Amino acid sequence: MSGKRVKSKHKLDRRIGANIWGRPKSPFNKRQTGPGMHGARRSKPTDYGLQLFAKQKLKGYYGSIGEKQFRNYFKEATRLKGDAGMNLIGLLERRLDAVVYRALFVPTVFAARQFVNHKHVTVNGKVVNIPSYQVKEGDVIEVRENSKKIPMVIASIDSGEREVPEYIEVDLKALKATFLRIPTLGDVPYAVQMEPNLIVEFYSR
Repeated sequence: MSGKRVKSKHKLDRRIGANIWGRPKSPFNKRQTGPGMHGARRSKPTDYGLQLFAKQKLKGYYGSIGEKQFRNYFKEATRLKGDAGMNLIGLLERRLDAVVYRALFVPTVFAARQFVNHKHVTVNGKVVNIPSYQVKEGDVIEVRENSKKIPMVIASIDSGEREVPEYIEVDLKALKATFLRIPTLGDVPYAVQMEPNLIVEFYSR
């Protein structure tokens, strides 16, 4: 990952005010202020501010998804049966780059997006290079044979920083993952509290 990308990722941690990926190297572990010389002075947030913060946090977590695409996820979440906030989480966790990240094949969500873009991943045996591709229950996601020896992949698997959530079954020797089911909010191993209900309120204003 480029130094610029690392800096922007850490800046996002500080702006949001949390180590959103739970990474040990986040500067937020040491420096709990906003970006800038003295950090942003925080007054008591409004309802709108809390809703916006919840949206920025979730968008940022998945690699800073663009507003148009994120809004489309929300629209799809409201069309599906059940709770719109839970549906939103399910749609985001079904992204191919999110599954690649959850399966420990790469160290960060940003690396996952690049990894998929560069055609290192197959779904059910076919190369898919669209990070936002929606996987389905039972889909098998695998690192291509020629990509299995990439140092970043080996380092990510060996890091021990994260655990694979229960809704994904992973064979780390084969670098193969099966997406078992769409998770609920409580299933997803977020390092910070996510509040999809506030995002629903934000878009429903």
